[in-house]
Amino acid sequence: MAELSNQLMALTVLAYLAAMVCYAGEYAFGKRSHIGRAANRQLVGAGAPVPGDVPVAKPDAGKGELVGRIAVVLNLIGLALHLGTTATRGIAAERMPWGNMYEYILSATLVGAAVWAFVLLRKPAVRHLGLFVSLILVVLLGAAALVAYTPVGPLVPALNSYWFIFHVSTIIISSGIFLLGAVPAAMFLIKDGWDAGKRGFPYTLGRRVGDAGSLERLTFRLHAFAFPLFTFGALIAGPLWAEASWGRYWGWDPKEVWAFISWIVYAAYLHARATPSVKRTTATWIAIVGFVTMLMNLFGVNLFFEGLHSYA
Repeated sequence: MAELSNQLMALTVLAYLAAMVCYAGEYAFGKRSHIGRAANRQLVGAGAPVPGDVPVAKPDAGKGELVGRIAVVLNLIGLALHLGTTATRGIAAERMPWGNMYEYILSATLVGAAVWAFVLLRKPAVRHLGLFVSLILVVLLGAAALVAYTPVGPLVPALNSYWFIFHVSTIIISSGIFLLGAVPAAMFLIKDGWDAGKRGFPYTLGRRVGDAGSLERLTFRLHAFAFPLFTFGALIAGPLWAEASWGRYWGWDPKEVWAFISWIVYAAYLHARATPSVKRTTATWIAIVGFVTMLMNLFGVNLFFEGLHSYA
């Protein structure tokens, strides 16, 4: 089962990569894209055909739509393979697959991919975000396989506790949703900059993006849903487990400190978002900073700091 999990992991990355390529195709050449609209304008403005000219076929607007639908199918196939990768890893280990950094990334990205599939099926208009969601999934899963891979093994004694389920599961779910929430947040900032007249990179990506207000509202809803879960996992279940295992609720361990920093930043985002005098762009930048702190807690703390959480 461990070998099957590894093979499914490779197929998962390939499926997400193929979906990313198809999303990119629709993003660049679909009928709603800048390139597609320019091609249509050129044909429409060409006027009546000149005798002797070779007729030019009008581009099929449905081709971009077809490529986008193929991207969604590949995305869902990748999600199924992702679920299989995680499930077989858990079966091989005879426990929940959350015992180390590799398994944590595998599970958190699974949550992000599943929530993205739900959002995508509910709101097909945001399909253009799939390019960036699949890109993040490919990068994080690739990093997990290349940098954080750990052979299947039993839990270390410190993790053998019923708090393992409550603490780690809520952190994984909330982290996966925060991961997904960073995509519409970044694209809202890009689209808002494009609408404001900025034409340098990356604002040029904004011309192919939908309504900025929809992106901002999606960002808020994802963060508002994830924040209570993160609060429970990081500031309630975590300290209670620490007291049961180490005899203290808080010890300024690097993992604890950065989790608290992430909580403060995301709380500041939600507060700023609820304050009418704060611009939506300012609030969204705070959400982006929160995502950076999450990445720091996941990679930086695990790789460069020693602490009581180092076994993870």
